[in-house]
Amino acid sequence: MTVFISPQELYERIKSGKKQTVLDVSWEPEAGKAWQKFQSEHIPTAVYGDLEGHLVGMPGRRQGRNPLPSLTVIDEALEEWGVEANRPVFIYDQGSGVFAARAWWIMRWAGLEHVHIIDGGFRAWEAEGLKTIAGPGNVVVPRDLELEGSKLPVATLEDVQQFEGILIDARDEKRFAGRREVLDLKAGHIPSALNLPAADLFCKETRKIKETDYIRDRFASLGVTQNTDPAKMITYSGSGNHSALLIAAMEHAGLPVATHYVGGWSQWSARLGNKVATAL
Repeated sequence: MTVFISPQELYERIKSGKKQTVLDVSWEPEAGKAWQKFQSEHIPTAVYGDLEGHLVGMPGRRQGRNPLPSLTVIDEALEEWGVEANRPVFIYDQGSGVFAARAWWIMRWAGLEHVHIIDGGFRAWEAEGLKTIAGPGNVVVPRDLELEGSKLPVATLEDVQQFEGILIDARDEKRFAGRREVLDLKAGHIPSALNLPAADLFCKETRKIKETDYIRDRFASLGVTQNTDPAKMITYSGSGNHSALLIAAMEHAGLPVATHYVGGWSQWSARLGNKVATAL
């Protein structure tokens, strides 16, 4: 299986009784709203994963808005959700893909290999007329895991300050250019960064991933090919969500996985002395 799988493929697995963990990591700005939505309707056998409570570290000016949590916190969350090392995990959100991608990237970073994202999320599941259920979700037995961490490359702010390779900003063009910024302290981007919005790799109407040839061509325009050394490219976004989606698309298309600057623009823009570039 590739990174992104179709709702129909997951439906067939559930119908045939195959063992897997289905995880809903939908997020809503209003506290408790995502959990309420899950209880009213979700994919059969799914469990609810509190993304903000379990897969985000303590925010701050030094760490950024959504820093990587400790391996201990990740381990506790995955055990609580019944995740097993050798059993596939299928993750979805309401359709944006960024929250599912963050969970995907963190699980892969922690050492899990069989992790997948439902293409188009819950919106695509409903659009295809597949069965949904209500209630608190599947009953799970906590599973012991032995996570290692650092299984995907991560960059620190200091690494980015000294970096001379291909730096990719996964935010939308307006935020990259410095024309709009409502989340972080300054508008703009890290000097020398190139812009490839993660959203450009997905169909606007369905939020499903585009053809792999298109994805490879977009990265090739930045100088990234199947032979590029992962250590020579870093990607970032505001706080690690859209950049996680970009990385998921890269792996799906057979490209090497870029090093992830999780702190992103939220951390860079808050550090005194860091230069800021704009397209104004």
